Amino acid sequence: MSQSRKQFHLNAFLMGVGHHEAAWRHPRTEAHRVLDVKHFQELAQIAERGKLDSVFFADGLAVGPRVEHNTQAIFEPVTLLSAMAVVTEHVGLIATASTGYNEPFNLARKFASLDHISGGRAGWNIVTSGGADEARNFGYDDTPDHAGRYDRAAEFVDVAVSLWDSWEDDAIELDEESGRFADPAKVHTVDHDGARFKVRGPLNSPRSPQGRPVLVQAGSSESGKNFAARYAEAVFTAQRTLAEGQAFYRDLKARVVKAGRDPQSLKVLPGIVPFIGETEEEAKALEQEFTDLISPAYSLRQLSNMLGVDLTEHALDAALPPLPPIEQIQGNKSRYQLVKDLAENEGLTVRQLIGKLGGGRGHRTFAGTPEQIADELQLWFEQEAADGFNVMPPYLPGGLEDFTAEVVPILQERGLFRTEYTATTLRGHYGLDRPVSRYAAVAESDAATA
Repeated sequence: MSQSRKQFHLNAFLMGVGHHEAAWRHPRTEAHRVLDVKHFQELAQIAERGKLDSVFFADGLAVGPRVEHNTQAIFEPVTLLSAMAVVTEHVGLIATASTGYNEPFNLARKFASLDHISGGRAGWNIVTSGGADEARNFGYDDTPDHAGRYDRAAEFVDVAVSLWDSWEDDAIELDEESGRFADPAKVHTVDHDGARFKVRGPLNSPRSPQGRPVLVQAGSSESGKNFAARYAEAVFTAQRTLAEGQAFYRDLKARVVKAGRDPQSLKVLPGIVPFIGETEEEAKALEQEFTDLISPAYSLRQLSNMLGVDLTEHALDAALPPLPPIEQIQGNKSRYQLVKDLAENEGLTVRQLIGKLGGGRGHRTFAGTPEQIADELQLWFEQEAADGFNVMPPYLPGGLEDFTAEVVPILQERGLFRTEYTATTLRGHYGLDRPVSRYAAVAESDAATA
């Protein structure tokens, strides 16, 4: 294949000892390491050796479908990424945090702190939290309605951005002789009084190296795509075919333009779960090993959560029962539609469906040689289905080690991926501008017209 002048982005989506729900049972992993911070520090270092843009942690606010068989999140991700920041220098650090069950001030302070600690490598994956179990942990009987969650998220982000901007870049003076720590004229209250939040400000953390963290989003519903077009600088998405990826890419980029933004200011990063082998047969056999370790009781509860229908007593070798229209779904609409379409289009039984979902919960899995995986990534990139990829190793650390050692060098040889870091911040890796504080911009405008 011909080389491309344009290069794409690679993010390592990390989860426990692997994305496959049975990873902790496979001999290629050590299950006890889900509780070991050194395991995650090593993963960050592997990603950095591969020159990846960033590492990313999803998060949930409930124990998960069936703790008897698995749980997906052990550590709070901002805390965990702070531990990973001190053993790395370049790789970006992206954490999921909910707008549904946090307050803007506290969350803005957490991410500002992570950006300071890491020297400008923080990113926030913005989620609205659509799980009923999560809602019940915060005093709700069920999931808040979908549209209302996104309305809250929009106001939440507006407040957070105002707080990150509340200190101008040159507010701190540190004049030891005069005893002047900061210029109070450059530290601003935000005085937000909205439908859901009332916040005075300023943030009790000076402006961080990136100005504000990179804003990431993962929803692909209509509300999610409109939200992304307005705010997001990277989007993690689940697309299973090239045609679906191209359609999503075109649609989202068009919405970004309609929102008055440069389409290059948002990076579309589909997820991929790579099973890597010396031959295609070896890779597919490895994938089957993991599929054979799936616990149906766990998978049925997880599938029930995705679809909003109780399938825990449903026959494994039967088709899905009739499902409600998407308009009735208040949880994750885009994942619901993906799973529903996958089952119906391929005529899958429930057993076959949970096998296909076991590796990445709807994200695309691909079993092949390093060259085949590189070919597939290049195809999606050059056919405008992606600006890069959210790499989801099915087992860790080996799956990430194999990807960085075997696939990344092929991409580098083809001119598709960096051979060295050329920036020190996550914004720099993504080619994004450092935003100017809105308060500094107002001051400059007033001075120009005076």
